[in-house]
Amino acid sequence: MDKLIISPAPHIHGGDSVSKDMTGVIIALVPALLVGLYFFGLGALVVTLTAVASCVLFEYLIQKFMLKGSNTVMDGSAALTGLLLALNLPSNIPVWMVVIGSLVAIGIGKMSFGGLGNNPFNPALIGRVFLLISFPVEMTTWPRPVPFSAAYLDAETAPTTLAMIKDHFGEIPSTLDLFIGNMGGSLGEISAVAILIGLVYLLVKKIITWHIPVSILATVFVFTGILNLANPELYASPVVHLFSGGLMLGAVFMATDYVTSPMNPRGMLVYGVGIGIITVVIRAFGAYPEGVSFAILIMNAFTPLINTYIKPKRFGEKVKI
Repeated sequence: MDKLIISPAPHIHGGDSVSKDMTGVIIALVPALLVGLYFFGLGALVVTLTAVASCVLFEYLIQKFMLKGSNTVMDGSAALTGLLLALNLPSNIPVWMVVIGSLVAIGIGKMSFGGLGNNPFNPALIGRVFLLISFPVEMTTWPRPVPFSAAYLDAETAPTTLAMIKDHFGEIPSTLDLFIGNMGGSLGEISAVAILIGLVYLLVKKIITWHIPVSILATVFVFTGILNLANPELYASPVVHLFSGGLMLGAVFMATDYVTSPMNPRGMLVYGVGIGIITVVIRAFGAYPEGVSFAILIMNAFTPLINTYIKPKRFGEKVKI
């Protein structure tokens, strides 16, 4: 009698596969990457290539010499982790820090739990937060956007929009600049329009559903709107919050990770609202100007609880009316 083998998440049925969905997400990230390459030039290219190559290499080496299992680097998950990590970094961060972040993302965030499908936290965010805590100066020194810039480590720096809001100095970029990405920040988070193009692609291809991105963005819009109405001089408008920092990138590409997010629509909505609330609390009242990464990782920890208590009725179960 054949044994029934139960594999870890993500569970994909139909014509989909892990490699197909990973490729789909990478394609959806291309617009954000192109905008980053345009505004930050050489630095963005160096950081992206280093992160992707490092993540693929570390996953291969760990599987070959430590786990001694089947190699999965060709499924695209390691490359996607590297790309997401790069898009969450400043384009002027030194190469050796990118390599360390990649090692933490793959070695600690993913492979230490058994590889794809077993990690409770988003690996790319684990790498980013590790770098932020370990190298706060380098991780918060943002290059000024200069189209097709040839500068890398010596790029001219400028504060981000969220830093201006937190410290109450400088002129906030126009809504158009915020929308297209003409501002300081991580190389993949600056352009709202590029990320929205990626979101449309993911929804059309049915790689993700609307529940998580919409619930995060709507929650941030509502609560920052309330704060802005209460004290417009102290708290920025909800539009500025939506188009600033890593909110759009996090809501569309990081929070929707199959493995670390809830499995059903109601759970996704709870998860998204939680991320939105924590993000607003950190931005408005915390020490950091940005809180998306911390918010997603915190709600990653609640995902098993959400899956346990918020789940669809079993087939055939009686429903009280």
